[in-house]
Amino acid sequence: MPRRQLFLLLGIVVIGVFASVMTVVWGNRPLLGLDLQGGVSVRLVATEPASEEMLDQTVEIIRDRIDGLGVAEPEISRTETGVMVSLPGVDDQERALELVGTTAELRFRPVCAVSKLAAVDSPPLGKASGPFAPCSEVTSGSVVPAVGADGTTLPEDDQPEDFVVLGLRGDSGGQRYLLGPSVLTGEAVADANALFIDYEWQVGLELHGGQVGVDGFNDVAFRCFSGQPACPRVEGSPNGRLAVVLDGQVVTAPSIRAPQFKADAIVISGGFPKEEADDVALALRYGALPVELEAENTRVVSATIGEDSLRAGVIAGLVGLLLVAIFIVSYYRILGLVALASLGISGALLWAIVAHLGTQSGLALTLAGVTGLIVAIGVSVDSNVVYFEHLKEDVRDGRTARSSVDRAFPIAFSTIVKADVASLIGAALLWALTVGAVRGFALYLGLATVLDLVATYFFMGPMVRLLATTRWFADHPQRFGLPASGAVASAAGRAADPARAGA
Repeated sequence: MPRRQLFLLLGIVVIGVFASVMTVVWGNRPLLGLDLQGGVSVRLVATEPASEEMLDQTVEIIRDRIDGLGVAEPEISRTETGVMVSLPGVDDQERALELVGTTAELRFRPVCAVSKLAAVDSPPLGKASGPFAPCSEVTSGSVVPAVGADGTTLPEDDQPEDFVVLGLRGDSGGQRYLLGPSVLTGEAVADANALFIDYEWQVGLELHGGQVGVDGFNDVAFRCFSGQPACPRVEGSPNGRLAVVLDGQVVTAPSIRAPQFKADAIVISGGFPKEEADDVALALRYGALPVELEAENTRVVSATIGEDSLRAGVIAGLVGLLLVAIFIVSYYRILGLVALASLGISGALLWAIVAHLGTQSGLALTLAGVTGLIVAIGVSVDSNVVYFEHLKEDVRDGRTARSSVDRAFPIAFSTIVKADVASLIGAALLWALTVGAVRGFALYLGLATVLDLVATYFFMGPMVRLLATTRWFADHPQRFGLPASGAVASAAGRAADPARAGA
């Protein structure tokens, strides 16, 4: 046996054993998907027509939020009218779904008045005449439409924002705030974190620089601090109040007691529970969704159902492997054992890769992926059958079993490569043209097919060559699933035909 073949054989065996051992040592294990460990999936649809760019941006923001929440390998994809989100293994499903669908639209609005709903609902609410419109415009009922540079009234879409009446988050007592137009939005926020200050959870904001950030905020703070008409003093407060509005609810409306603030010294205090402070900070950190979403369909997969699916997949794989082992060993004898060893090498490498990707990269193994792995067993066995049948044909044609080994492998491997490339093309097309579970099937089928080529070239070929050097292989080819008559016929034919003797 050439030294190169022995080196390839020992190399792939060492790599397979090393990969298996290190998988155990590092504690790597496959990350199970939604259908194998349970979880929740929801289809969210936009409440108004949205462009593809808006939906793509929505997908990225939701992905960032879920990653920040710590859910491993979420499946987030854009649909025609919204977003599809699958969250495997999530413990607090209600919290996760609320965070996914929350728009997280943050606005800062000056407080014009605070009262019961009946007292502030009577003024005729309407458009403001400018971004810092005096509160008297609405409280006196004299809302003036905004006009352009030429003195004409601006179209409805170009009018500044409405005055609004909003309630305080979590307040069931009916207190309402009459608020002026937004003077700053969540685009000013550079970062947000949950903070524990004065024995309560709050949300600390870090603002961008410039007029859209801290400079714009300080402009508003100065107006409220000085009690200007756009941010007047209310309810005996020595200063004006600025409301922090998140998704249409007033989180807090503190009095502004300083004319300016540092970019990292803005705090939203609202008596948050810790988890809510974390979620609000997480949502604000990655920005508001460009579209408003509502849940159209929610599917919950229990952990029990996931375990049943996993058990069924494992049983199907083991039964299939057992039947294949019985067939290939009974038909090819010792060569059948070589085929199983080759399958074991590729399986060990595949397990190590899947476990590493699951632990380190968050790649989930779904039921479709398990199906791809089971199908790959057949692909691997086909490679062995192609080689073994070439060996049998050469022996039947009059060659010795030993001489057939070197001649048959290059021809058989060329056929195996063509067949596996066809499988890889199919897997690549499935990956490119589909989404969700079908992609998992394509990924694991393609990965197993590549490893089949590796095991065939580095293990099966060299291993059969090693066996061919033994006396047993030459004297008892039938024990390797090869016909014995070919060897006898070959010897007789060479004696009778000198021209063939050199074959």
